[in-house]
Amino acid sequence: MSHESAASRLPIVAITLGDPGGIGPEIVAKAVCREEVRRVCRPLIVGDSVLVRDIDRSLQLPLDYDAVSDVDTALPAGIVGVLEPPDTPRASFVQGRVAAVNGDAAYCWIVAAARLALEGRVAAVCTAPISKEAMLAAGHSFPGHTELLADLCGGADVRMMLEGGGLRVVLETIHVAIAEVPSRLCASRIEQSLAIARDWGRRHLGTDPLMAVCGLNPHAGEGGRFGREEADIIAPAVAAARAAGARVAGPLPADTVFHRARSGEFHMVLAMYHDQGLIPVKTLDFHGGVNITLGLPFVRTSPDHGTAFDIAGRGVADDSSMAAAIVRAATLARGAARP
Repeated sequence: MSHESAASRLPIVAITLGDPGGIGPEIVAKAVCREEVRRVCRPLIVGDSVLVRDIDRSLQLPLDYDAVSDVDTALPAGIVGVLEPPDTPRASFVQGRVAAVNGDAAYCWIVAAARLALEGRVAAVCTAPISKEAMLAAGHSFPGHTELLADLCGGADVRMMLEGGGLRVVLETIHVAIAEVPSRLCASRIEQSLAIARDWGRRHLGTDPLMAVCGLNPHAGEGGRFGREEADIIAPAVAAARAAGARVAGPLPADTVFHRARSGEFHMVLAMYHDQGLIPVKTLDFHGGVNITLGLPFVRTSPDHGTAFDIAGRGVADDSSMAAAIVRAATLARGAARP
């Protein structure tokens, strides 16, 4: 079988450039050059071809990038297609800081990639980092990728999961202030989070997953001494999930549960808030962690870091997490059980 025909059988992963003023375009251009990426998928960049070509020239990357008008455009080996949505802003992008034009472009690219996935024209979507401030400045009032993608999918009930360092951590609350977390916790929503996580595990891990649920407070509340959220909200949700057949333990102290999960006791952990879940993953695998959105009708992944405006345009950004996210998108789309 020729190289071209073998490549044509690989799943197409639509890869958005993220905020054009951050490191997204750079790490995407670098990541698609990796052999481990091109071995498992046909990368299709959704963004601006001029921007990617400029990066290609400045970094002297081994591939070329051509604008394409359709997902199925045939390209010679060594050339990656860049699909340019017609509604992308044509004003000059601003590097290294928040700008409305950047946020508008990032939004357009996400919408285009999601539509391709919903139409079944690509197997998965992988998104480079965006600036939430830039999106808001452009008039798109979504706290992040996860919420925007849920809206594009008709209000899908989604959850954010970080995978890395031997952990899979689902977040119960995401982009909210710490002070608001207790009031956001709801037994029925936690029960639904466990159902969504369980469904993903059964489809992608090949087993009914063993799940752990973090407590909110130190020592998981220590019998009510440090708060009532565990007894009044989290424990009833865990009991209801068990009654529905889920294999789940909790609420457990968050200071030990991640070690237990990494040691193989649990497949997945449900954390109550953003940093509770992200700190262990990023500590263990800062450059290789992957964000996976659960509950969408298509596979979506992203790197687990931000736009890094401070190093944008310098050519020094590490593309490891971006590459890992693309590979993970492709393996999930092909039904592989593990990273």
